[in-house]
Amino acid sequence: MGYGKKMTQAELIILNLTEIRRRSIKLWKALPEQYYRWKPDESAMTAIEMVRHVLEADYGWNIIINNGSMAHYETPWKQRPFINVVDELAFAEPYRNQFLKSVRQFSDTELSEFQVVHPGNGERKALGKYILRIGYHEAVHAGQFLSYLRAMNVDRPLIWD
Repeated sequence: MGYGKKMTQAELIILNLTEIRRRSIKLWKALPEQYYRWKPDESAMTAIEMVRHVLEADYGWNIIINNGSMAHYETPWKQRPFINVVDELAFAEPYRNQFLKSVRQFSDTELSEFQVVHPGNGERKALGKYILRIGYHEAVHAGQFLSYLRAMNVDRPLIWD
Protein backbone atom coordinates (compact mmCIF):
# COMPACT_ATOMS: atom_id res chain seq x y z
CA MET A 1 0.00 0.00 0.00
CA GLY A 2 2.89 2.36 0.67
CA TYR A 3 2.79 5.92 1.89
CA GLY A 4 1.16 7.54 -1.14
CA LYS A 5 -2.53 8.24 -1.36
CA LYS A 6 -4.50 8.69 1.84
CA MET A 7 -7.28 6.10 2.21
CA THR A 8 -10.84 7.29 2.58
CA GLN A 9 -12.94 6.18 5.55
CA ALA A 10 -14.92 3.90 3.22
CA GLU A 11 -11.72 2.27 1.94
CA LEU A 12 -10.53 1.65 5.49
CA ILE A 13 -13.90 0.21 6.50
CA ILE A 14 -13.92 -2.08 3.44
CA LEU A 15 -10.39 -3.23 4.25
CA ASN A 16 -11.56 -4.11 7.77
CA LEU A 17 -14.71 -5.90 6.57
CA THR A 18 -12.71 -7.82 3.94
CA GLU A 19 -10.09 -8.96 6.43
CA ILE A 20 -12.77 -10.13 8.87
CA ARG A 21 -14.54 -12.06 6.10
CA ARG A 22 -11.29 -13.61 4.87
CA ARG A 23 -10.68 -15.02 8.34
CA SER A 24 -14.28 -16.17 8.74
CA ILE A 25 -14.04 -18.10 5.48
CA LYS A 26 -10.86 -19.84 6.68
CA LEU A 27 -12.75 -20.96 9.78
CA TRP A 28 -15.89 -22.03 7.93
CA LYS A 29 -13.95 -24.06 5.39
CA ALA A 30 -12.34 -26.00 8.25
CA LEU A 31 -15.75 -27.34 9.30
CA PRO A 32 -16.15 -31.02 8.38
CA GLU A 33 -19.57 -31.78 6.88
CA GLN A 34 -20.37 -34.28 9.62
CA TYR A 35 -20.36 -31.34 12.08
CA TYR A 36 -22.65 -28.99 10.12
CA ARG A 37 -25.58 -29.66 12.48
CA TRP A 38 -23.46 -29.60 15.66
CA LYS A 39 -24.31 -27.03 18.32
CA PRO A 40 -23.16 -26.64 21.91
CA ASP A 41 -26.67 -26.64 23.37
CA GLU A 42 -30.31 -26.69 22.31
CA SER A 43 -30.73 -22.90 22.19
CA ALA A 44 -27.60 -22.28 20.07
CA MET A 45 -27.30 -22.08 16.29
CA THR A 46 -25.82 -25.08 14.52
CA ALA A 47 -22.43 -24.51 12.91
CA ILE A 48 -23.91 -24.20 9.41
CA GLU A 49 -26.70 -21.93 10.70
CA MET A 50 -24.05 -19.59 12.08
CA VAL A 51 -22.29 -19.48 8.71
CA ARG A 52 -25.58 -18.63 7.01
CA HIS A 53 -26.50 -16.09 9.70
CA VAL A 54 -23.32 -14.12 9.02
CA LEU A 55 -23.57 -14.37 5.22
CA GLU A 56 -27.28 -13.59 5.15
CA ALA A 57 -26.80 -10.51 7.32
CA ASP A 58 -25.08 -8.66 4.46
CA TYR A 59 -28.41 -8.56 2.62
CA GLY A 60 -30.15 -6.88 5.55
CA TRP A 61 -27.23 -4.59 6.37
CA ASN A 62 -27.30 -3.31 2.79
CA ILE A 63 -30.96 -2.37 3.11
CA ILE A 64 -30.34 -0.61 6.43
CA ILE A 65 -27.29 1.42 5.36
CA ASN A 66 -29.16 2.57 2.26
CA ASN A 67 -32.04 3.77 4.43
CA GLY A 68 -34.42 1.11 3.08
CA SER A 69 -37.40 -0.25 4.92
CA MET A 70 -37.13 -3.50 6.86
CA ALA A 71 -40.90 -3.55 7.46
CA HIS A 72 -41.49 -6.38 4.99
CA TYR A 73 -38.02 -7.90 5.11
CA GLU A 74 -37.71 -11.28 3.47
CA THR A 75 -34.39 -12.99 3.09
CA PRO A 76 -33.32 -14.56 -0.22
CA TRP A 77 -32.24 -17.56 1.90
CA LYS A 78 -35.83 -18.31 2.94
CA GLN A 79 -36.64 -21.97 2.23
CA ARG A 80 -33.12 -22.53 0.87
CA PRO A 81 -31.67 -25.87 2.03
CA PHE A 82 -28.25 -26.11 3.66
CA ILE A 83 -25.92 -27.90 1.26
CA ASN A 84 -22.38 -27.01 2.27
CA VAL A 85 -20.14 -24.07 3.12
CA VAL A 86 -18.93 -23.60 -0.48
CA ASP A 87 -22.54 -23.43 -1.70
CA GLU A 88 -23.41 -20.90 1.02
CA LEU A 89 -20.45 -18.72 0.01
CA ALA A 90 -21.34 -18.87 -3.69
CA PHE A 91 -24.99 -17.96 -3.05
CA ALA A 92 -23.99 -15.09 -0.75
CA GLU A 93 -21.33 -13.57 -3.02
CA PRO A 94 -23.57 -11.20 -5.03
CA TYR A 95 -25.16 -9.89 -1.82
CA ARG A 96 -21.74 -9.36 -0.26
CA ASN A 97 -20.53 -7.55 -3.37
CA GLN A 98 -23.59 -5.28 -3.36
CA PHE A 99 -23.08 -4.50 0.33
CA LEU A 100 -19.40 -3.59 -0.23
CA LYS A 101 -20.36 -1.53 -3.29
CA SER A 102 -22.78 0.43 -1.11
CA VAL A 103 -20.14 1.05 1.55
CA ARG A 104 -17.62 2.13 -1.11
CA GLN A 105 -19.94 4.86 -2.45
CA PHE A 106 -20.26 6.72 0.88
CA SER A 107 -18.18 9.86 1.32
CA ASP A 108 -16.28 10.62 4.53
CA THR A 109 -18.91 13.26 5.31
CA GLU A 110 -21.79 10.82 4.81
CA LEU A 111 -20.08 8.20 6.97
CA SER A 112 -19.65 10.64 9.84
CA GLU A 113 -22.89 12.66 9.53
CA PHE A 114 -25.58 10.35 8.12
CA GLN A 115 -27.59 8.63 10.87
CA VAL A 116 -28.79 5.04 10.70
CA VAL A 117 -31.52 3.60 12.89
CA HIS A 118 -31.08 -0.08 13.67
CA PRO A 119 -34.49 -1.73 13.32
CA GLY A 120 -33.83 -4.27 16.08
CA ASN A 121 -33.39 -1.75 18.88
CA GLY A 122 -34.21 1.67 17.40
CA GLU A 123 -30.75 3.00 18.26
CA ARG A 124 -29.43 5.82 16.10
CA LYS A 125 -25.77 5.73 15.07
CA ALA A 126 -23.50 7.52 12.63
CA LEU A 127 -23.32 5.46 9.42
CA GLY A 128 -19.57 4.82 9.66
CA LYS A 129 -19.84 3.62 13.25
CA TYR A 130 -22.80 1.45 12.33
CA ILE A 131 -20.85 -0.23 9.52
CA LEU A 132 -17.90 -0.84 11.85
CA ARG A 133 -20.32 -2.57 14.23
CA ILE A 134 -21.32 -4.82 11.33
CA GLY A 135 -17.70 -5.98 11.23
CA TYR A 136 -17.78 -6.48 14.97
CA HIS A 137 -20.89 -8.66 14.62
CA GLU A 138 -19.06 -10.98 12.24
CA ALA A 139 -15.91 -10.98 14.38
CA VAL A 140 -17.91 -12.06 17.44
CA HIS A 141 -19.38 -14.94 15.46
CA ALA A 142 -15.86 -15.88 14.30
CA GLY A 143 -14.90 -16.19 17.96
CA GLN A 144 -17.96 -18.32 18.61
CA PHE A 145 -17.11 -20.47 15.61
CA LEU A 146 -13.58 -20.99 16.94
CA SER A 147 -15.07 -22.26 20.19
CA TYR A 148 -17.37 -24.57 18.21
CA LEU A 149 -14.38 -26.03 16.35
CA ARG A 150 -12.51 -26.46 19.65
CA ALA A 151 -15.48 -28.24 21.25
CA MET A 152 -15.77 -30.49 18.17
CA ASN A 153 -12.06 -31.28 18.56
CA VAL A 154 -11.50 -30.10 14.98
CA ASP A 155 -8.18 -28.53 13.97
CA ARG A 156 -8.55 -24.77 13.92
CA PRO A 157 -6.89 -22.86 11.08
CA LEU A 158 -4.47 -20.08 11.85
CA ILE A 159 -6.36 -16.82 11.37
CA TRP A 160 -3.82 -14.57 13.08
CA ASP A 161 -1.67 -13.97 10.02
